[in-house]
Amino acid sequence: MTDVEFRDLSKSFGQHKILENISLDIKSGEFVVLVGPSGCGKSTLLRMLAGLETISSGDLLIGGVRANELPPQKRNIAMVFQSYALFPHLKASDNIGFGPKIRGETRTAIDDKVKKASGVLNLFSYLDRYPRQLSGGQRQRVAMGRAIVREPSVFLFDEPLSNLDAQLRVQMRTEIKALHQRLKSTIVYVTHDQIEAMTMADRIVVMDRGKIQQVGPPLELYDRPANKFVASFLGSPSMSFVSGTLKAAPEKSWFESAGGGRLVLAGKAAPAAGVVEAGIRPEHFVIGEAEDAMAIKVDVVEPTGSETHIYGTIGADTVRAVFRDRVHARPGDLLPVTVDPGNVHLFDKASGLPL
Repeated sequence: MTDVEFRDLSKSFGQHKILENISLDIKSGEFVVLVGPSGCGKSTLLRMLAGLETISSGDLLIGGVRANELPPQKRNIAMVFQSYALFPHLKASDNIGFGPKIRGETRTAIDDKVKKASGVLNLFSYLDRYPRQLSGGQRQRVAMGRAIVREPSVFLFDEPLSNLDAQLRVQMRTEIKALHQRLKSTIVYVTHDQIEAMTMADRIVVMDRGKIQQVGPPLELYDRPANKFVASFLGSPSMSFVSGTLKAAPEKSWFESAGGGRLVLAGKAAPAAGVVEAGIRPEHFVIGEAEDAMAIKVDVVEPTGSETHIYGTIGADTVRAVFRDRVHARPGDLLPVTVDPGNVHLFDKASGLPL
């Protein structure tokens, strides 16, 4: 197990900056997920760690050793790709054992490593099959087995589940998390899927436009986002934002939406100049008439069985609410809702920073 440090790392292609002043410490044995929208720089950062991209400025340390110019084969890192990257003419066992074979290890040593990796990944039944005879999930496990036999100090995963269907993604998330718990290995995992990030990571690194926006445990980022971008990116369905203003009286303060209605706030919030936005998680809307309430004008109702999803508007703002109960609403209805004061997130509309 090895720790990894990024110190003011930057990457540019000509005049175009891809990554800017990335500083991050990854502890030995930690499962860290880099998450963000397409083009935010997360895969480039992973490729720099692997040695597949050069570093424009800053330092990369692996196990305390500067690795900027270290070639990929000397970094003791194994990478699992989105496309599996298996040799189609080799059986699963030969794909898994390819690395040790190239390094000149004995047949006995190779077989032992393949057997051990296959046991970890439940692949014994598929070792004599070619990649074309395997499902997507089985191919990904073979790719993971090929990484395991290298006995690396750091595992890198570059969106490994994006080619799988929804049910397989859930299964593979569990298998990768279980693999980490068994091997106690350092894992750096890249995804654009924030559900993968929330369910798998010890810590999440949220990135946008080549910069780190926030780092922390999943629930910490979910409950206390550093800015509007983090708040909107983490969560499925995502957070809704309602424009309005802050008002205060001697005993209480409240948020007054531009579309009418208001929400009482926890504590005493000073009135802010200009428009603010109230961020509300879909699961935090509660149906009910109250003095301090707002109304959602219903556009779409989606019953899922266990939940009811409501799409609608509050004034000019689009919102999404999720209720555990079966809500009998129709398009065009006005649905009165309240929100617990402790669940209202306030952001400055201009800067996106929390108030």
